[in-house]
Amino acid sequence: MEWDRLFEDLEDQIASGWEAERAALDAEAERLRIARLDLRTRLGALADEGTRVTAVLADATRVHGLLRAVGADWTAVQPQEGAGLALLPAHAVELWSLDHGALLSSVGAAPLSPLRERMTFGFVVRDLARRRGGVTLRTRSGTLLTGTIDRAGADHLDLALHDAGAPRRARAVTGFRMVPFASVLMIGADAPASGPA
Repeated sequence: MEWDRLFEDLEDQIASGWEAERAALDAEAERLRIARLDLRTRLGALADEGTRVTAVLADATRVHGLLRAVGADWTAVQPQEGAGLALLPAHAVELWSLDHGALLSSVGAAPLSPLRERMTFGFVVRDLARRRGGVTLRTRSGTLLTGTIDRAGADHLDLALHDAGAPRRARAVTGFRMVPFASVLMIGADAPASGPA
């Protein structure tokens, strides 16, 4: 009888050891998975959920709203205080503020789609130029410009300056600026006009 008890104790010890070893291996595998997880992937998961975030820009500007889209090197936030979108180049955001539950849920994120991987900041800016809508552009130095993007090159954009909310008309344009993408902290795009239903 004592031998049976001894063998049962040994089996329990071995089973406990195996369980502890498996738990340690699972924990290490999870640490390795998280170590390979990049910020853009996590932001993509948060955008898919429409998470409320605050982006703090390099000049300490805070953009509060719903994270709507993520591309190769940009994010789009729908600001709380109005319509439209704030287009944020990745280099412009110093940090993201969000609630703990959303932070934890983003750890299980799947990679961005191949299409989103190819959508660069320049690609989106060229689309804004094509749409001819009004924008508000904030630069690293804190300069705030309003107008319409006339064209976008590989690493810069041309902005026709005019009053916010006014259509781009030759007589309304007060000047032109070439702005390197590296200087852009945010492009606030007006909400698209709604047509007849």
